[in-house]
Amino acid sequence: MKKSICIIGSGTAGLQLAYALKENFDVTVIERRSPDQIRQGRIMSTQVHFGPTRNREKRFGMPEWKEQKLIESIHVTIGDKKLFTGMLKEPALSIDQRLSYSHYIEDLTSKGVSFRFEKVIKENIEALIDNFDLVIDCTGKTGPLLPFPIEEDLSPFKTPLRKCIVGYFLGIKPNTPLGVNVTVLPELGEMFEIPAITERGPVTILFITAVPNNKLDVFKGIKKQEEFTLKMKSTVQKFFPEIYKRIKEDEFTLCDENSFLQIAFIPVIRRPYLFIKNKLVVGCGDSIFLNDPITGQGSNLASYCAEKLYETLIEYKDSEWDAQTGESYWNRTKQYVKEVTGWTNAMAMPLPEHVIHFLLQGAQDQVKADAVAEWFSNPAKAYQVFFPSKVKQ
Repeated sequence: MKKSICIIGSGTAGLQLAYALKENFDVTVIERRSPDQIRQGRIMSTQVHFGPTRNREKRFGMPEWKEQKLIESIHVTIGDKKLFTGMLKEPALSIDQRLSYSHYIEDLTSKGVSFRFEKVIKENIEALIDNFDLVIDCTGKTGPLLPFPIEEDLSPFKTPLRKCIVGYFLGIKPNTPLGVNVTVLPELGEMFEIPAITERGPVTILFITAVPNNKLDVFKGIKKQEEFTLKMKSTVQKFFPEIYKRIKEDEFTLCDENSFLQIAFIPVIRRPYLFIKNKLVVGCGDSIFLNDPITGQGSNLASYCAEKLYETLIEYKDSEWDAQTGESYWNRTKQYVKEVTGWTNAMAMPLPEHVIHFLLQGAQDQVKADAVAEWFSNPAKAYQVFFPSKVKQ
């Protein structure tokens, strides 16, 4: 008889786990929204799935988006100076999560995975723990449902590092080669321009990460589509003139009424397992490993950790899931979590001189430019540049 697993939440981690685990275990996913509600709802985030994440999706048989244009590069600008365009070794892809999540849920359902569309509250969690061999908390930024212990050395912040302002827009001519455009405005924040696919076709995501209470933090109180569009247009014109040049005035608009978002949260890293009623409970994705989105690693880190959790559960498939299982999962993930978190936290601070020097070298050396692009696919490479003394230890 197969062991039973309950996954709470159907974001990147929860859905990848459902695909990965469904052949070896009896999997039930609990999600508060139906596919139609997700498809018709508000955007949840930005998302760029870099090469390693796309390879994991292939490994676990997740549906592919073969017909879509791929992201080939990372364009880097500091202030008003375009430094370089670094090429990715493996192309990336950004699919609106409303489209991908709803499609994956329907596909998993057709493949025999059970879904329950209901909200889980903390008072009900013990009943789930009683009824399943393992509960996995994949509740995302709103989680966790349970008190997974905070790793204090990886969670130094008590307030949000950035205000996140996101809109999915029509009417922007893509950059060439097609890529993510990163503009850093020292002391003010950043802009990430991301080509993406939605149910309505190609869009350009404009994603501002603003230092709170500074000159880029100008979207307070904006709740209507038209007001958000006008504010984004004037902000881009003032602070990001290269992007503004590519805006088609008569076509610039949000792709739908739910395609904008403002959010701020405190980054926090938790140890991903604990015991409730003497039973192992684990967490995965943003509910446990919550980084600031400044390096675009949220979905990629969730995918990485989901793969490591899958490998752990397969290794201990025929054993009791106990403290050794939980510690094995944590040991598989913590070095990568440390590297992603260290790099991400450093990016939210003033850049060190040696990093600025490395970036400036990229303006003269395509090999260095391509190396910077690879930071986003392989954060360990970024960590090595930012923290050379720690790597040598």
